[in-house]
Amino acid sequence: MEMGYIDINVIDETSQLEVVILGTAKDIGSPFNIYVNPEQWPGDSAPAEDKITDPKSRLHLIHGTFPLESDLRIENNCFARILAKYNVVVYQPKTLPSTNQIFTRDIGFVIDNVFIKSNMGAEARQSEFFAIRDIVGRIGQEVWFPPQSVRIEGGDVMPFGNKIFVGQAEVGFENLRCNRTNDKAIEYLQNKFPKKEIIPIYLKKSDKVPQDNCLHLDCAFQPLGNNDHCIIYEDGFVDRDQADMLIELFGGHENSIKIDQEQMYNMNSNVFSISPQVVVSGENESEFGKLNKALENRGFTVEKIPYSETSKMEGLLRCSTLPLRRR
Repeated sequence: MEMGYIDINVIDETSQLEVVILGTAKDIGSPFNIYVNPEQWPGDSAPAEDKITDPKSRLHLIHGTFPLESDLRIENNCFARILAKYNVVVYQPKTLPSTNQIFTRDIGFVIDNVFIKSNMGAEARQSEFFAIRDIVGRIGQEVWFPPQSVRIEGGDVMPFGNKIFVGQAEVGFENLRCNRTNDKAIEYLQNKFPKKEIIPIYLKKSDKVPQDNCLHLDCAFQPLGNNDHCIIYEDGFVDRDQADMLIELFGGHENSIKIDQEQMYNMNSNVFSISPQVVVSGENESEFGKLNKALENRGFTVEKIPYSETSKMEGLLRCSTLPLRRR
């Protein structure tokens, strides 16, 4: 564990990871079980009396398959051990009573040498920042707090050198609960990073059907290697030209691993790069087997861990990490 100030630097998604905040599965409490079955909704948006923030969690609550904390702890510990294997300095949030703190990517993100606190879509989650406040307080560089009108979550933000890709819902669907990043976030990043190109990426979203919902950008796209490969769910993009743009930018069609709707639902694009050579993925053969084989065939070292229970909450490995420094 490092002492003193923490130096931060993140310019992309794949450079050698040195310091990260990993979520915790301790004392997650009971999930909101106040929900309305989507079959009873008057429209496509969740009614106010429904308190669930994503359609996949709701589906598992309806079917009685929502994950147990004991299983989530096992998965979280497996992830921590893999990070330690590669000499990554790992911090974890303080445990807040009865609070799900697994998905730290939503709390904040680093671009270059700046930490930016997220304003999360779910108001109930705002307290999660206080569990990492001591860690953020040790950052030696700038820390920014966007105004409350700027709604943004780290899962939608992907820095890539002089570009920042930002996931959003398509026009007309901005009021969906699963739309976590708004237009004001685009304006904020443009003002704060005037020398970078801020590129909104429009994603298909659904409050009702998890198989149709790309909750964040990392649910449809993931750079790999030396930014010369990628995983992509083309049908998750409103504009296929944007999918083609990302494919060409990250290695072309021959270096893209294209996933289908079922793989997207299983969070196959939400794997996590420890380095250009090493990718952490799920071990469940039925959910990740095809992806893992494609990664290994391209020369990647794939560290496979159990993570299918965490996946039931519509997040996976990238969602569980907040990188502070990549080499």
